[in-house]
Parts: sequence; C-alpha cells; structure tokens
Amino acid sequence: MAEDVLGQNPRVLSAGRTTPDEYADMWRAINERGRWDGEIWDRRKDGSCYPKWLTISTLHDAQGRLTHYIGSFTDISERKAVEQNIHHLAHHDMLTGLPNRFSLQHRLRQVLASANRDRQQVAVLFIDLDHFKRINDTLGHSIGDALLIDVAARLKGCVRDSDIVARLGGDEFVIVMTNVADGRAQDISSMARKIVHRLSCTYGIDGHELQVTPSVGISVFPVDGEDAETLMRNADTAMYHAKSLGRHNYQFFARSMNEAAAERLQLESAMRRGIERGEFLLHFQPQIEIASGRVVCLEALVRWQHPEWGLLLPDRFIPLAEEYGPIEALGRWVLEDVCRRLRELERLGYGYLRIAVNVCGRQLRRSDFADGLGRLLDTYQIGPGRLEVEVAESVTAELSDAMIVLFQELRSLGVTLSIDDFGTGYSSLGRLKLLPIQKIKLDRSFVADIETDNNDATICAASVALAHSLGLAVVAEGVETEPQFAYLRALDTDLMQGYYFCEPLPIDQLMAFLASHSPTAAS
Repeated sequence: MAEDVLGQNPRVLSAGRTTPDEYADMWRAINERGRWDGEIWDRRKDGSCYPKWLTISTLHDAQGRLTHYIGSFTDISERKAVEQNIHHLAHHDMLTGLPNRFSLQHRLRQVLASANRDRQQVAVLFIDLDHFKRINDTLGHSIGDALLIDVAARLKGCVRDSDIVARLGGDEFVIVMTNVADGRAQDISSMARKIVHRLSCTYGIDGHELQVTPSVGISVFPVDGEDAETLMRNADTAMYHAKSLGRHNYQFFARSMNEAAAERLQLESAMRRGIERGEFLLHFQPQIEIASGRVVCLEALVRWQHPEWGLLLPDRFIPLAEEYGPIEALGRWVLEDVCRRLRELERLGYGYLRIAVNVCGRQLRRSDFADGLGRLLDTYQIGPGRLEVEVAESVTAELSDAMIVLFQELRSLGVTLSIDDFGTGYSSLGRLKLLPIQKIKLDRSFVADIETDNNDATICAASVALAHSLGLAVVAEGVETEPQFAYLRALDTDLMQGYYFCEPLPIDQLMAFLASHSPTAAS
C-alpha cells in the first residue's frame, strides 16, 4: 500500500545484497550523467527478495536545480529464472541432472590447478556399463533411461562431497576424486571396488529385475597426465582394457595400453579397407553325419588375407569388429558369399550340402535382417534347408519377443537354426524350446576334455540326451581324437566336426576333399 512507503527512505526496500562500492558507482553515474540503470535486489512487503531492473533519473526545475529523483523498475524474476534454467541445461545432463561433458571439463581443469598448487593427486574414473545396449534393444529406451537415473544416484552415493560425478552421454559416466594424498592408491582402489559392487547390484525398474555390470578405467594426476584431456583419454583407454579382460572390473592406466589402443585403431581401419578391397575369404569345415559317414554340412569360417600381415584367424579381428562396428559390413559379405557358394555347389552336383554361418547379435538386432536375408536367398535361388544360421547361446539368453519373432521369420524363409557354443551361455534347453531351433552345437571346451574330465563328459551326455528329448539334433565341434569320437558316437551324437575329420579348407581344397569323400557326387 502507498501509505506503507510514503515518506520512507528507499533503503527500506533494500534486500541488503548491494555493496557500498556498488551504491557508490550508482550515485556517481546519477550525479555525472543524470541517469543510472541496472540490476538490483529489493525486498517485497512480505520480506521475500526479488531481482528487478531499476532506472533512476534526475528531475530539474527551470533554473536547472535538482528537485527530484524518479525511479522506475521492472520485476525480472521470471527472466532470471529462465536464464538460470538455460545455464543449468547448458552445464548439466537433462536425464540425470549430473554435470555434463562441458561442465566436467571446466571443473576438472579447476581441480587440477588446485591439486598442482597443493601437490595432491586427482583420480579420474571412466565408467561404462557392460552390454547396456541390450536393455534398450529388448526392453525399450524408457527402461534404459530409468536404469541410467538409478545408476547416477548410486554413483553419487559412492563419492565424497568434494568429488565430481558427471555423465558424458549414453551409458558413460566419470567420477573425479579430488584431494587424493600422494601414495594413497588404495583409496582410489577402494572407490573403484565400491563402484563395481554398487552398480552390479540388482535394479528393480517397472516390474523388471535388471542387472548390469560396470567396466572402470582409472588415470591419476600427475602420473598419467597433467591436463584434463590427457587424463580423460587415458582413463578411457584403461576402461577399454577392463572390457578386454572380461568386463565387470577396474583397471589402472598403463603406458602399454596406449600402444594396444593404437594397434586396435590401426586394425579397425585396416579391416574397413579390407572389406572394401575384398581381402576377406571363407574357409569351410565339413560336418560329418555319424549315421551315414557322409559330409552333409559345411561351416563357413571367415579369414582375413591381409597383404602385409598374412592370413589372420577370426580371434584376431572378430572381437574388434563386434566392438567397433565393421561386423555388420563383414557379416553382410559373409552371408552373400555363402549364398553364392551354395548356388555353385548345387551346380556342381552337391545340392544336398548345407552351409552353416555364424551370425552375431548385432546383426540379428537389425530390424531389416530377415528381409535382407530373404532377398539374398531369392537372388541366389537357395532352396529351403540349404542355409543354416548359427547363433551364440549368449545372444539367445535375452529371449525377447522380438527375437522369437525374428527366429520364426527365419524359419519361414527355410533357414535352419542352430545354437552355437552350447553350455557356455546363460540359457537352458528348457528355455530354448521357446525358439524354433533344430540343432545345438556342443562347445569345443567340453569336447576337448571328455577323456580326462568327468564333469565335461557328463555335461556332453546330459546335453545330448536332453536335446534328443526335445527333437533337436546335436553337433559336436572340436573333435580331434579317436577317444573323443568314440565317446560321442556312443552318445548318439548326430554330427561331428573337427580336425579328426578335416581342418577348415579354402574352397579349392574343399572341392578336392568333397570329390574324394562323396563318390556319388558329380565330378
């Protein structure tokens, strides 16, 4: 009300936030220029403070004498709130509310300057969730987002008030441990162990019980770098080293890791060029039908004939291809070359032969995989049952509705479905019966020791019996000795492959092998 302020000094409205120096600058401008405008904080009648944009002008009479000061203002509370929100969005992750990459880099530089001055260490922990993409692919991004929010809360619960927790994007997080005393590496290790434990505990989200594990890479200032960029890069390198060691662990950075990272980068680049230049080829290992002794199927195994490094086997490049992306381009080439070989075998009189090819989870998760494969089968006129798709057991452990539909689509195309490396994943024959599969392949690790390890022998016997009870054929891979062959034959194993029969062969040697082992085939 007007009567509450009439006759009062304007100081009654002051919020007490303006300093004497700021008031001095304001009055200097009024006296020298006859006007001042700027931002100031005042107080409402109820005592609450608010920002306003105030303009003060002087009023003079006809003789030029100062008679009055006139002040007008605009409440800028809403504008300030919008500015504050924009600033927050610019510096924080929208999903989790954590500092974002930009904010992390700025704050890390400040922390490093302080640590350098005080001669203290700083630890950068780079955290990546293992196989997080599977959750988004199978349960949807809303579940994935809820999981990331929970992960952020758990990380904040692991750290001290002085530490920094940030999200870089996706499933990548960073923790900066400040004020680490020199020689206290055990404090960093303790933090890393706590993170691995907390993030590995079950998450209850929207009726789902989920479990993810973290891989953590650690770099330490000033030993592993003296600037923010180097420390972040080296922590990232250490994280990938943790993944290469099986995931679900933490690793400190070592100089040798940069050499390994450079080698990976070189290999990845060479692989992409190799696909374009046609440097990859297929070798084929026969599968023998035990009842008839005939070759009935060939497993296609990819090789890389590098012009400088020579012939490279899959364990040298497939894990890298799956991790960094070329696997999809390589997989497309393999499927087309297999279809071409099937057509050629039929023309040569081996139309009864099937070819089995391993397809990775990344390929299967593409929404157009079945359509693309169907077009290949039509192009090369491949009849039903000639192409066999092998899927690793760990991939089928998801058993999502989308995967079941995909397997049904592949079966409708006439594709035979097989579970590879059986016994090494997380599924069971009881769960696998939900999928329209026809075969399982006993993993070579069980076959290798059936002569000396009773557990492996028992696993093989139980797997064959259960598979047959579900109407599934069993392939034993990695058969290398007569005792292995005899034991598996006694179990009524349907098919076998391995060096006991034949090593993987290039196409010209394969044709010679088939000619000598298929007397009824056209020659």
